[in-house]
Amino acid sequence: MSNPLIEMYNIIKQAWGAMRQQPVLSVISVIGTSLAIFLIMVVVMMNQVPVAPFAPESNRDRFLHARYVSAVYNDSLGHQGETNSPYCYKSVRELFKSLESAEAVTAYTGFLQSGNVNVVGGTPVKVDMTATDADFWRVFDFRFIDGQPYDEAAFESGLPVIVINKSVSRRLFGTTEATGREILLNYAPYTVAGVVEDVSTLASKAYGQIWIPFTSAGLDRVEWATGITGPLSCTILAHDRADFDDIRAEYDRRLTEYNKALAPTHWQIMSRNRPYDQAKDAIGPSANNEPDIEAKRRYDLIVYIILLIVPAVNLSSMTESRLRQRVSEIGVRRAFGSTRGAVIRQIIAENLFVTLIAGVIGLLLSVVFAFLCDSMLFSQPFSPTLNPPKADITMLLRWSTFLWAMLFCFILNLLSTGIPAWRASRTSVVNAISGRQH
Repeated sequence: MSNPLIEMYNIIKQAWGAMRQQPVLSVISVIGTSLAIFLIMVVVMMNQVPVAPFAPESNRDRFLHARYVSAVYNDSLGHQGETNSPYCYKSVRELFKSLESAEAVTAYTGFLQSGNVNVVGGTPVKVDMTATDADFWRVFDFRFIDGQPYDEAAFESGLPVIVINKSVSRRLFGTTEATGREILLNYAPYTVAGVVEDVSTLASKAYGQIWIPFTSAGLDRVEWATGITGPLSCTILAHDRADFDDIRAEYDRRLTEYNKALAPTHWQIMSRNRPYDQAKDAIGPSANNEPDIEAKRRYDLIVYIILLIVPAVNLSSMTESRLRQRVSEIGVRRAFGSTRGAVIRQIIAENLFVTLIAGVIGLLLSVVFAFLCDSMLFSQPFSPTLNPPKADITMLLRWSTFLWAMLFCFILNLLSTGIPAWRASRTSVVNAISGRQH
């Protein structure tokens, strides 16, 4: 029996020798494969960043989101209407806050707000603000570098306390040790409860530069025209992803009861299959349509197929050019008893080695490009903040990304090598030894 390690060593040695014998074709092949993997991985990263877990949204795989509520109006006189907006706090309490099948539920302002902060006598600084409840700090895993989050007692009392990020802390106080100090938020005094690491705008639910209890701003009392809608969105943290169906079933029961209570107002809430998991919520901000996750997956699949087939056709011709110069070698192998299947496997294995080298180069290029051009690649539609999105290496270079790259390398190798390898194996022994392909 042959040793797999020795066999692998021989394949790598033969592949490296073939590359050295045909340097121009080999370099072109590596460059073409690298660019193909580069383009595919950029698309993969653009799709992964909105759903991949990273602090402070490390539990994205356990999140369910209710960003908007959809309500319709029908009365006995035939008057009709529809509204699609975030929730008011009353609706959040009735539908989500006491879900027994969830680990935690948080409500926060669905639209990012701007505010001005300064110390007494200082110049105001414009910042992005999110107003939250106390459970916000349980659902999202912020890293506190000073102090701590405000608790339930502070939230219920509407205390003017604030959490700020380290950039704001340094700009206002020249240090990250700011707990207990006073700042003015839109000229109202707030006491700093804690300081956290800066948050990327790509953490679309947890992002902010400052965070306050929404009770301190009276947002818990804000109800828009219907008495159903308001300024708040909701995120549910499940114990496990397997609990999603139980959470949705409990939500549906609560929705049925809530709609019964709303009957005298002639308003009814439509489910639209909410709440949505991270992948479904990330598709788009549309409030009056349910995101079509299957259509998004089909679209992505078509893009991947195009990005694989186009370079595979070009690489296939280069592979065949390399094999023409190895016809005699293939003939000798066949003459010494090598089967057609063995020849095909050998050629595919050798080309896989080249493809993997090019794939690693393409993956590294895609990571560097995504890191340097993150503000262009990951720009968010309808984002109210002027701060550009920032992606770090932990978001871009993940095991899943690496595995995707290797999978695409393998598929690209099969597409570009399969037919030339099959044709090479079909060459008769006599013609092959004499150097003829037919």
